[in-house]
Amino acid sequence: MSLVRVLAGVSVLGALHAALNVVLLRRPPVDPPPVRRPVTVVVPARNEEEQIGGCLTALLDQRGVPALRVVVVDDGSTDGTAAVVESVADPRVRLVRAAPPPAGWLGKPHACATGAAAADDGDDGVLVFVDADVRLFPDAIAGAVAVLERHGLDLVSPWPRPLAHGPAERLVQPLAPWLWATTLPLRLAERSRRPSLAAANGQFLVLGRRGYDRAGGHAAVRGEVLEDIALLRAVKRAGGRGVPIDGSRLAACRMYYGWPALRDGYAKSLWAAVGGRPAASVAAAVALTAVWVVPPVAALRGSRAGLVGWLAGAAGRAAVAAATGGRIWPDALAHPVSILVFDALMARSVVGHRRGTLTWRDRHL
Repeated sequence: MSLVRVLAGVSVLGALHAALNVVLLRRPPVDPPPVRRPVTVVVPARNEEEQIGGCLTALLDQRGVPALRVVVVDDGSTDGTAAVVESVADPRVRLVRAAPPPAGWLGKPHACATGAAAADDGDDGVLVFVDADVRLFPDAIAGAVAVLERHGLDLVSPWPRPLAHGPAERLVQPLAPWLWATTLPLRLAERSRRPSLAAANGQFLVLGRRGYDRAGGHAAVRGEVLEDIALLRAVKRAGGRGVPIDGSRLAACRMYYGWPALRDGYAKSLWAAVGGRPAASVAAAVALTAVWVVPPVAALRGSRAGLVGWLAGAAGRAAVAAATGGRIWPDALAHPVSILVFDALMARSVVGHRRGTLTWRDRHL
């Protein structure tokens, strides 16, 4: 019972830290000023025939970005992705066909680097990287650039509102923002040059061109499966600053459709989330399970301390969901189940990485 009390106490501290981060989270202005700098949006696309049209429609509907250009990088698609892009009758849109990734490169970093190289934005420009399944709201780019400039940042990562349907998506998708809100001291991470203090979401990244080039661009993260976090770390190593910000009013994204896609999507990258070391992955899973599963199990057996730990975990989850546009009730109460599913995904990812069997979009990782 003393162990349950300790674990419940850690859960309470985690919830308080998450609540503090929710308060400190940078938020875009409701009515952002027009962007005076040239902006190039790079959309890496591999077999995105169903998504790319909606993505481009939202991009071309951006307000307050007079010097907007969109570069869609066709990353070896075998479907009609290129045809959809070519059918868009807007001179601001350009299709670039990427060569196969060279040795040592993964597909997405190479596609992003190809798009950045095709941008004609000058040293004062802004680079925006957006995944094809993200839908930007009309003030998304202007709002993100406003935060970038107001706080003197080199990179901002607006976290899109997560769209989740069905049990698997609702259990797992809210965990990403909850994890960094619970474990990462946001203000310290924003000021610190330490690469370890980093969280980012490659669905929507906004960088100044100077900071991007100074960090080495995507060439600096060419072999990283989590290229978004790696890119922020490269920015920090180069003396820059960056941080996740509230993107719930800027964009929305349904990342995976159903359990099979979610399972395979997380399997490709979770092994790298804690440095790529199996021991670190196991330690992370054990810690998460101890703090956010053991107290609820004890609560079911009548432990009051366990009940406090369970409710604290649910409260932290609810606070982060409210701040990031996620579903709050009753999903937050299922937080222990979410952690167990996450553990299973982590195990699958580590095993797949060690066996060399991980693939994504028909490419070996």
